[in-house]
Amino acid sequence: MAINWFPGHMHKARKEIKQVMPQMDLIIEVLDARIPFSSENPMVPALRGDTPVIKVLNKRDLADPDITARWQGWLEQEKDIRAVTLSHNHRDEALAILRLAQEMVPDSIRDTRALRIMILGIPNVGKSTLINTLAGRPVAKTGNEPAVTRAQQAIKLPDNILLYDTPGFLWPKLSPEECGYRLAVTGAIRAAVIEYEDVALFAADYLLQAYPERVCERYGLDGAPEDGLALMDAIAARRRFFAKGGVPDLHKVSEVLLNELRAGTLGAISLETPAMVETEQAREAILQQQEAAREEEKKATRKRRR
Repeated sequence: MAINWFPGHMHKARKEIKQVMPQMDLIIEVLDARIPFSSENPMVPALRGDTPVIKVLNKRDLADPDITARWQGWLEQEKDIRAVTLSHNHRDEALAILRLAQEMVPDSIRDTRALRIMILGIPNVGKSTLINTLAGRPVAKTGNEPAVTRAQQAIKLPDNILLYDTPGFLWPKLSPEECGYRLAVTGAIRAAVIEYEDVALFAADYLLQAYPERVCERYGLDGAPEDGLALMDAIAARRRFFAKGGVPDLHKVSEVLLNELRAGTLGAISLETPAMVETEQAREAILQQQEAAREEEKKATRKRRR
Protein backbone atom coordinates (compact mmCIF):
# COMPACT_ATOMS: atom_id res chain seq x y z
CA MET A 1 0.00 0.00 0.00
CA ALA A 2 1.37 3.41 -0.97
CA ILE A 3 0.64 5.87 1.84
CA ASN A 4 0.04 9.51 0.93
CA TRP A 5 -1.78 12.26 2.81
CA PHE A 6 -1.73 15.82 1.52
CA PRO A 7 -5.05 17.54 2.33
CA GLY A 8 -5.88 21.02 1.10
CA HIS A 9 -4.83 22.91 4.23
CA MET A 10 -1.31 21.44 3.87
CA HIS A 11 -1.02 22.78 0.32
CA LYS A 12 -2.14 26.19 1.61
CA ALA A 13 0.42 26.03 4.44
CA ARG A 14 3.24 25.30 2.00
CA LYS A 15 2.36 28.37 -0.09
CA GLU A 16 2.17 30.62 2.99
CA ILE A 17 5.51 29.34 4.32
CA LYS A 18 7.16 29.96 0.97
CA GLN A 19 5.98 33.59 1.05
CA VAL A 20 7.37 34.44 4.50
CA MET A 21 10.50 32.24 4.48
CA PRO A 22 12.79 34.97 2.99
CA GLN A 23 12.04 37.15 6.03
CA MET A 24 13.30 34.54 8.52
CA ASP A 25 16.71 34.58 10.22
CA LEU A 26 16.65 30.95 11.31
CA ILE A 27 14.49 27.84 11.07
CA ILE A 28 13.75 25.30 13.77
CA GLU A 29 12.56 22.04 12.24
CA VAL A 30 11.10 19.58 14.72
CA LEU A 31 11.69 15.93 13.83
CA ASP A 32 10.62 12.66 15.43
CA ALA A 33 13.81 11.15 16.91
CA ARG A 34 12.54 7.67 15.99
CA ILE A 35 12.35 8.62 12.29
CA PRO A 36 14.56 11.68 11.66
CA PHE A 37 14.72 11.13 7.90
CA SER A 38 11.09 10.18 7.33
CA SER A 39 9.89 13.12 9.44
CA GLU A 40 12.24 15.58 7.70
CA ASN A 41 10.27 17.40 5.03
CA PRO A 42 12.14 17.23 1.70
CA MET A 43 10.40 20.43 0.60
CA VAL A 44 12.13 22.48 3.33
CA PRO A 45 15.63 22.67 1.73
CA ALA A 46 14.19 24.24 -1.41
CA LEU A 47 12.16 26.68 0.68
CA ARG A 48 14.89 27.75 3.13
CA GLY A 49 17.77 28.61 0.78
CA ASP A 50 20.80 29.52 2.94
CA THR A 51 18.86 30.16 6.13
CA PRO A 52 20.49 28.31 9.08
CA VAL A 53 18.52 25.45 10.60
CA ILE A 54 18.32 23.74 13.96
CA LYS A 55 17.01 20.19 13.65
CA VAL A 56 15.31 19.19 16.89
CA LEU A 57 15.11 15.42 17.35
CA ASN A 58 12.08 15.39 19.61
CA LYS A 59 10.72 12.43 21.64
CA ARG A 60 14.30 11.41 22.40
CA ASP A 61 13.09 9.20 25.25
CA LEU A 62 11.19 7.00 22.78
CA ALA A 63 14.16 6.49 20.42
CA ASP A 64 17.19 4.21 20.56
CA PRO A 65 19.95 6.51 21.97
CA ASP A 66 22.78 4.94 19.96
CA ILE A 67 20.91 5.39 16.69
CA THR A 68 19.87 8.93 17.64
CA ALA A 69 23.55 9.85 18.10
CA ARG A 70 24.26 8.52 14.59
CA TRP A 71 21.46 10.66 13.21
CA GLN A 72 22.86 13.80 14.82
CA GLY A 73 26.18 13.31 13.05
CA TRP A 74 24.45 12.48 9.77
CA LEU A 75 22.28 15.60 9.83
CA GLU A 76 25.12 17.94 10.77
CA GLN A 77 27.13 17.00 7.68
CA GLU A 78 25.19 19.72 5.85
CA LYS A 79 26.34 23.34 6.15
CA ASP A 80 24.57 25.64 8.65
CA ILE A 81 22.65 22.77 10.25
CA ARG A 82 22.83 21.85 13.92
CA ALA A 83 21.03 18.84 15.39
CA VAL A 84 19.91 18.66 19.03
CA THR A 85 17.76 16.19 20.95
CA LEU A 86 14.80 16.90 23.18
CA SER A 87 12.54 15.03 25.57
CA HIS A 88 9.02 15.96 26.61
CA ASN A 89 8.68 18.67 29.32
CA HIS A 90 12.40 19.50 29.57
CA ARG A 91 12.12 23.30 29.56
CA ASP A 92 15.82 23.90 30.19
CA GLU A 93 16.67 21.87 27.08
CA ALA A 94 14.03 23.72 25.10
CA LEU A 95 15.39 27.13 26.14
CA ALA A 96 18.88 25.99 25.18
CA ILE A 97 17.57 25.73 21.60
CA LEU A 98 16.85 29.47 21.64
CA ARG A 99 20.34 30.20 22.96
CA LEU A 100 21.80 28.12 20.14
CA ALA A 101 19.63 30.03 17.67
CA GLN A 102 21.06 33.33 18.89
CA GLU A 103 24.59 31.99 18.46
CA MET A 104 23.87 30.95 14.86
CA VAL A 105 22.57 34.37 13.76
CA PRO A 106 24.99 37.33 13.30
CA ASP A 107 25.06 40.00 16.01
CA SER A 108 24.40 42.63 13.34
CA ILE A 109 20.88 41.25 12.93
CA ARG A 110 20.08 40.74 16.61
CA ASP A 111 21.35 44.21 17.54
CA THR A 112 18.97 46.01 15.17
CA ARG A 113 15.65 44.15 15.42
CA ALA A 114 13.84 41.11 16.76
CA LEU A 115 15.27 37.73 15.85
CA ARG A 116 12.76 36.07 13.50
CA ILE A 117 12.56 32.29 13.83
CA MET A 118 10.21 30.01 11.93
CA ILE A 119 9.34 26.68 13.54
CA LEU A 120 8.37 23.85 11.21
CA GLY A 121 7.40 20.25 11.67
CA ILE A 122 5.24 17.58 10.13
CA PRO A 123 2.06 16.56 11.96
CA ASN A 124 2.34 14.97 15.40
CA VAL A 125 6.07 15.48 16.04
CA GLY A 126 5.43 17.66 19.11
CA LYS A 127 5.93 21.10 17.53
CA SER A 128 3.05 22.76 19.38
CA THR A 129 4.15 21.30 22.71
CA LEU A 130 7.66 22.69 22.14
CA ILE A 131 6.22 26.13 21.32
CA ASN A 132 4.20 26.16 24.54
CA THR A 133 7.30 25.12 26.48
CA LEU A 134 9.35 27.93 24.95
CA ALA A 135 6.62 30.49 25.55
CA GLY A 136 5.94 29.31 29.10
CA ARG A 137 2.23 29.43 28.40
CA PRO A 138 -0.34 27.67 26.17
CA VAL A 139 -0.17 29.60 22.91
CA ALA A 140 -0.35 26.68 20.44
CA LYS A 141 -3.09 24.08 20.33
CA THR A 142 -1.93 20.54 21.04
CA GLY A 143 -3.52 17.14 20.53
CA ASN A 144 -2.88 13.46 19.95
CA GLU A 145 -4.21 13.68 16.40
CA PRO A 146 -2.00 15.03 13.61
CA ALA A 147 -2.59 18.36 11.85
CA VAL A 148 -3.94 20.32 14.84
CA THR A 149 -2.32 23.63 13.82
CA ARG A 150 -4.13 25.15 10.84
CA ALA A 151 -2.86 28.75 10.63
CA GLN A 152 0.33 30.75 11.09
CA GLN A 153 0.87 32.93 14.14
CA ALA A 154 3.73 35.08 15.50
CA ILE A 155 4.63 34.52 19.16
CA LYS A 156 6.72 36.97 21.20
CA LEU A 157 9.41 35.28 23.27
CA PRO A 158 11.94 36.74 25.74
CA ASP A 159 15.24 38.22 24.49
CA ASN A 160 13.55 39.98 21.57
CA ILE A 161 12.64 36.82 19.67
CA LEU A 162 9.64 36.42 17.38
CA LEU A 163 8.66 32.79 16.80
CA TYR A 164 6.53 32.09 13.73
CA ASP A 165 4.37 29.00 14.16
CA THR A 166 3.25 27.18 11.03
CA PRO A 167 0.83 24.34 10.29
CA GLY A 168 2.42 20.91 10.05
CA PHE A 169 2.46 19.71 6.47
CA LEU A 170 3.53 16.61 4.61
CA TRP A 171 4.48 16.46 0.94
CA PRO A 172 2.47 15.18 -2.05
CA LYS A 173 4.41 11.91 -2.52
CA LEU A 174 5.97 10.03 0.38
CA SER A 175 9.10 8.41 -1.04
CA PRO A 176 10.75 6.00 -0.54
CA GLU A 177 7.64 3.96 0.19
CA GLU A 178 8.99 2.94 3.60
CA CYS A 179 8.81 6.60 4.71
CA GLY A 180 5.03 6.57 4.46
CA TYR A 181 4.83 3.42 6.54
CA ARG A 182 7.15 4.75 9.23
CA LEU A 183 5.15 7.98 9.43
CA ALA A 184 1.98 5.93 9.82
CA VAL A 185 3.58 3.74 12.51
CA THR A 186 4.44 6.81 14.62
CA GLY A 187 1.01 8.42 14.16
CA ALA A 188 1.96 11.27 11.82
CA ILE A 189 -0.81 10.28 9.38
CA ARG A 190 -4.45 10.19 10.36
CA ALA A 191 -5.71 6.71 11.22
CA ALA A 192 -8.68 7.22 8.88
CA VAL A 193 -6.46 7.10 5.78
CA ILE A 194 -4.34 4.04 6.64
CA GLU A 195 -4.96 0.30 6.84
CA TYR A 196 -4.14 -0.57 10.43
CA GLU A 197 -3.29 -4.20 9.68
CA ASP A 198 -0.99 -3.23 6.81
CA VAL A 199 0.90 -0.66 8.89
CA ALA A 200 1.14 -3.01 11.89
CA LEU A 201 2.50 -5.78 9.66
CA PHE A 202 5.23 -3.40 8.47
CA ALA A 203 6.05 -2.59 12.11
CA ALA A 204 6.01 -6.27 13.10
CA ASP A 205 8.43 -7.21 10.32
CA TYR A 206 10.81 -4.41 11.31
CA LEU A 207 10.67 -5.19 15.04
CA LEU A 208 11.56 -8.81 14.38
CA GLN A 209 14.61 -7.71 12.40
CA ALA A 210 15.82 -4.94 14.72
CA TYR A 211 14.51 -5.75 18.21
CA PRO A 212 13.53 -9.46 18.35
CA GLU A 213 14.43 -9.95 22.03
CA ARG A 214 12.35 -6.90 23.02
CA VAL A 215 9.30 -8.24 21.18
CA CYS A 216 9.60 -11.75 22.60
CA GLU A 217 9.94 -10.43 26.13
CA ARG A 218 6.98 -8.08 25.84
CA TYR A 219 4.57 -10.65 24.42
CA GLY A 220 5.85 -13.70 26.30
CA LEU A 221 7.13 -15.62 23.29
CA ASP A 222 9.65 -18.46 23.63
CA GLY A 223 11.30 -17.60 20.32
CA ALA A 224 11.08 -15.08 17.49
CA PRO A 225 8.38 -15.94 14.91
CA GLU A 226 9.52 -16.30 11.31
CA ASP A 227 7.86 -13.14 10.02
CA GLY A 228 5.59 -10.24 10.92
CA LEU A 229 2.34 -12.08 10.24
CA ALA A 230 3.44 -14.98 12.44
CA LEU A 231 4.28 -12.46 15.17
CA MET A 232 0.81 -10.95 14.94
CA ASP A 233 -0.76 -14.41 15.11
CA ALA A 234 1.38 -15.20 18.17
CA ILE A 235 0.30 -11.98 19.90
CA ALA A 236 -3.34 -12.86 19.16
CA ALA A 237 -2.84 -16.27 20.75
CA ARG A 238 -1.08 -14.89 23.85
CA ARG A 239 -3.60 -12.05 24.38
CA ARG A 240 -6.58 -14.19 23.29
CA PHE A 241 -7.59 -11.77 20.54
CA PHE A 242 -9.94 -13.87 18.43
CA ALA A 243 -12.81 -13.05 16.12
CA LYS A 244 -15.73 -15.32 15.30
CA GLY A 245 -14.73 -18.85 14.50
CA GLY A 246 -11.51 -18.60 16.46
CA VAL A 247 -9.76 -16.56 13.75
CA PRO A 248 -7.00 -14.24 15.06
CA ASP A 249 -8.35 -10.69 15.39
CA LEU A 250 -5.55 -8.95 13.52
CA HIS A 251 -7.18 -5.55 13.78
CA LYS A 252 -7.13 -5.76 17.58
CA VAL A 253 -3.53 -7.01 17.46
CA SER A 254 -2.64 -4.10 15.16
CA GLU A 255 -4.13 -1.54 17.54
CA VAL A 256 -2.25 -2.98 20.52
CA LEU A 257 1.07 -3.30 18.68
CA LEU A 258 1.00 0.23 17.25
CA ASN A 259 -0.28 1.84 20.45
CA GLU A 260 2.38 0.13 22.56
CA LEU A 261 5.13 1.03 20.10
CA ARG A 262 4.03 4.67 20.01
CA ALA A 263 3.77 4.89 23.80
CA GLY A 264 7.24 3.44 24.37
CA THR A 265 5.89 0.32 26.07
CA LEU A 266 8.24 -1.78 23.93
CA GLY A 267 11.18 0.37 25.04
CA ALA A 268 13.30 2.94 23.23
CA ILE A 269 13.01 2.01 19.57
CA SER A 270 14.21 3.73 16.41
CA LEU A 271 12.51 2.81 13.14
CA GLU A 272 15.30 3.82 10.76
CA THR A 273 19.08 4.30 10.63
CA PRO A 274 21.24 6.41 8.32
CA ALA A 275 22.53 3.25 6.61
CA MET A 276 18.97 2.02 5.98
CA VAL A 277 17.95 5.35 4.51
CA GLU A 278 20.98 5.55 2.21
CA THR A 279 20.18 2.06 0.88
CA GLU A 280 16.55 3.03 0.29
CA GLN A 281 17.53 6.26 -1.45
CA ALA A 282 19.92 4.42 -3.76
CA ARG A 283 17.21 1.91 -4.66
CA GLU A 284 14.68 4.69 -5.22
CA ALA A 285 17.09 6.54 -7.52
CA ILE A 286 17.47 3.40 -9.65
CA LEU A 287 13.69 2.94 -9.82
CA GLN A 288 13.23 6.58 -10.87
CA GLN A 289 15.87 6.18 -13.60
CA GLN A 290 14.12 3.06 -14.86
CA GLU A 291 10.76 4.84 -14.85
CA ALA A 292 12.24 7.80 -16.76
CA ALA A 293 13.75 5.40 -19.31
CA ARG A 294 10.37 3.71 -19.81
CA GLU A 295 8.69 7.08 -20.35
CA GLU A 296 11.31 8.05 -22.93
CA GLU A 297 10.79 4.76 -24.71
CA LYS A 298 7.03 5.33 -24.79
CA LYS A 299 7.55 8.80 -26.29
CA ALA A 300 9.92 7.42 -28.90
CA THR A 301 7.43 4.67 -29.79
CA ARG A 302 4.62 7.21 -30.24
CA LYS A 303 6.81 9.33 -32.52
CA ARG A 304 7.70 6.34 -34.69
CA ARG A 305 4.00 5.52 -35.11
CA ARG A 306 3.11 8.99 -36.42
